[in-house]
Amino acid sequence: MKIIIGGAGAVGTHLSKLLSKDHQDCVLIDDNIDRLSGLESRYDLMTLHGSPTSIQTLKDAGVEHADLFVGVTPDESVNMNACMIAHALGAKKTVARIDNYEYLSPNLKTFFDQMGLNSLIYPEVLAAHDITNGLKMSWVRQRWDVHGGALIMLGIKLRETCEILNQPLRTLCGPDDPYHIVAIKRGNETLIPGGNDELRVNDIAYFMTTREYIPYIRKISGKEHYADVKNVIIMGGSKTAVRVALSAPEYMNVKIIEIDEQRCERLNELLNEVDTMIIHGDGRDIGLLQDEGIQNTQAFVALTDNAETNILACLTAKRLGVRKTIAMVENLDYVEMAESLDIGTIINKKTLAAGHIYQMMLDADVTNVRSLMMVDSDVAEFVAAEGSRVTKKPVKDLGLPFGVTIGGLVRHEQGILVNGNTQIEAGDSVMVFCHEQNLKKVEKYFKANVLW
Repeated sequence: MKIIIGGAGAVGTHLSKLLSKDHQDCVLIDDNIDRLSGLESRYDLMTLHGSPTSIQTLKDAGVEHADLFVGVTPDESVNMNACMIAHALGAKKTVARIDNYEYLSPNLKTFFDQMGLNSLIYPEVLAAHDITNGLKMSWVRQRWDVHGGALIMLGIKLRETCEILNQPLRTLCGPDDPYHIVAIKRGNETLIPGGNDELRVNDIAYFMTTREYIPYIRKISGKEHYADVKNVIIMGGSKTAVRVALSAPEYMNVKIIEIDEQRCERLNELLNEVDTMIIHGDGRDIGLLQDEGIQNTQAFVALTDNAETNILACLTAKRLGVRKTIAMVENLDYVEMAESLDIGTIINKKTLAAGHIYQMMLDADVTNVRSLMMVDSDVAEFVAAEGSRVTKKPVKDLGLPFGVTIGGLVRHEQGILVNGNTQIEAGDSVMVFCHEQNLKKVEKYFKANVLW
């Protein structure tokens, strides 16, 4: 597959690194040669110095043969124009990064399709959705809903209070049990568990379950004593903070602490229709946090542009008694460190955006892809095609690649947990957990008429 990426910023560079690991034919374009420096020697990709909106540059990149063109410069207009030009020159699919929420309206989908814009991504909205989901469940590190919650994946940090520690999984996750453990993060290691593996203190375990069993998962993981989130303090009045405030449930009281006075005024304008308090000050100031009731706050969210500031602020909030902390960490080099410090949930906009774009590369019917940074893995929702290999044998006989496990499926809007004897049917939406870049290997199992 040939992919052209316009923009060697954070999202474009991260996406091109992912694609190089997947051995895709990738061209990265940027008009700043310094951003391209050294990338060709370190990764399996081609770089091209020029503007993504230049017809000649796009032709030099081979746009007429491109399966996917991605516009991810910091400028929304450049991205949209580049996609329209790429489409006119022959690119099969296009995706543009935007920062105008109005463009995401479902009513505009056909309009943008006609312009040659197949998909629009707003990373701040993706991040806000994850943060809001996390705030609704204070005891969960990560949550992912499939088909409106017919199936749910929960990433949970296990403490001494967990009831299912140090027991073989074969005794815990049988065919009739209401959950499966699809992955375990232990220190720097990721386990795709078998029946003899056990859960240990400080593991992050990824549970696959259905909505009605969430209270049961909360009980056995020892999280019933975690208070539900009602009071939230957000440090940093970024675009992501605005989207979180606008999408937070009505029962949550949200305060945003912003150090820039002019930005505070702008926040008051943007959030005048919701009950959000804007505070001018430094969110690292312990005195200010105490004055604003940190002792009665169940969640602290750090969304400044500085990863170190966010990590330290979350550590401070934890020392002051806040159980649920969420940090925006854009520098991937800091993600492992942040996890080792046990600061809570980590949000990275570029991995969220990359996951959204990645699903457009797959030929099978894939409706959703999520990257799980902590376990270097992806979770994807594949739809089984009529006659596809995945429908011809029980799961245990499919011969799935190493590092791949099927956690559940949705059939006729009903979530079903999968075991080795499960027979997948055409039309099923199947939740597939893939460790270390296996999505491209898995997609052929779900496509019709694939020769083996």
